[in-house]
Amino acid sequence: MKINKSFISGSTAMLILSLLTVGDKYGYQIIKELSKKSNNTFQLKAGTIYPLLHTLEQQGFVEAYDSKPEKNRPRRYYKITEKGRGHLKEKKKEWDIFASAIDSVVGGV
Repeated sequence: MKINKSFISGSTAMLILSLLTVGDKYGYQIIKELSKKSNNTFQLKAGTIYPLLHTLEQQGFVEAYDSKPEKNRPRRYYKITEKGRGHLKEKKKEWDIFASAIDSVVGGV
């Protein structure tokens, strides 16, 4: 079943920050891991992820740095900051309240 994009758009930052709590990642890696962990429910494009990563960086929730590989081209990695961890904690609380309310309304249908 295809998920309506409006359901995803409000939670994309939370999903990205959650992935970064377990380790630094580059953009394409975030796309692939998000798809894999969600059983292909979240299949985001680079045109969605990179602007969001830039916004998260501007807000101070992530820091970006470039790798210096021996053979491959350099990659830009993203790392969650302490400010980002705090933001994620707040968003998870909001999500729990929201999901519980939705479930209360539509759960019995």
